[in-house]
Amino acid sequence: EVQLVESGGGLVQAGGSLRLSCAASGFTFDAYAIGWFRQAPGKEREGVSCITTNDGSTFYTDSVKGRFTISRDNASDTVYLQMNSLKPEDTAVYYCAAAQGRITAAQAITTAQAMGRMSAIYFGSWGQGTQVTVSS
Repeated sequence: EVQLVESGGGLVQAGGSLRLSCAASGFTFDAYAIGWFRQAPGKEREGVSCITTNDGSTFYTDSVKGRFTISRDNASDTVYLQMNSLKPEDTAVYYCAAAQGRITAAQAITTAQAMGRMSAIYFGSWGQGTQVTVSS
């Protein structure tokens, strides 16, 4: 059973930084994509960034480009989201999610790159979420 555990959320002032971690376990496929989604109160869930574990392809939604960096450590099955220059509008619960299998992972990335937004339909496993609050 796939398990995803997020950590690193918290309260930070605008302009500050946080690094989120997503520790993954239980995968049966040799390749997958990890995506970060966020949901603010009263708003729809939004895909923020994703990365494939086999070739490191990445996607960022426009609002975080230049501020957020996604990375992976395949040895520890951990994906990080470094968030710099945080803004109050980044406040949300952040979830990591996994798209398993080489084909599904590739679809998740290529679809996001083509459409300019991530689709949750490729991500079958989800973590419990971690709260990020940015004060003004």
